[in-house]
Amino acid sequence: MDPQHIELVQASFAKVAPVADKAAMIFYDELFERDSSLQSLFPSDLTEQRRKLMTMLGVAVNGLADWQIVRPIVASLGAKHVGYGVQPQHYATVGAALLATLGKGLGPDFTPEVEAAWTEVYAALSGEMQRAAATAAI
Repeated sequence: MDPQHIELVQASFAKVAPVADKAAMIFYDELFERDSSLQSLFPSDLTEQRRKLMTMLGVAVNGLADWQIVRPIVASLGAKHVGYGVQPQHYATVGAALLATLGKGLGPDFTPEVEAAWTEVYAALSGEMQRAAATAAI
């Protein structure tokens, strides 16, 4: 990953972190608007799920500069998601919901450069998750 992209992602996430629960609410609204069938993969009360999402996203974002540490964490998460019923096509939907959430949350700070950085980072994270999921599904 490009070091400048890592810096942009970390700086923009720092702006979202103080309103983590609100950001997570927006994310799940965006996700379910894009694919309502995904609601069946989650509990009806998303309180704990929102916390988990933002915690894991924070771990991943803050550790991007040390990919060798973050990579196995992300891979483990991908393998676990197989058991939750996550399918490969869901990753694109999640990515679109994440970018839309960041766009709403960051407003004018969600510049084309920040969007490109998040797109690259999400591709790396979701790619690692999908590789681990494919292995776990065998």
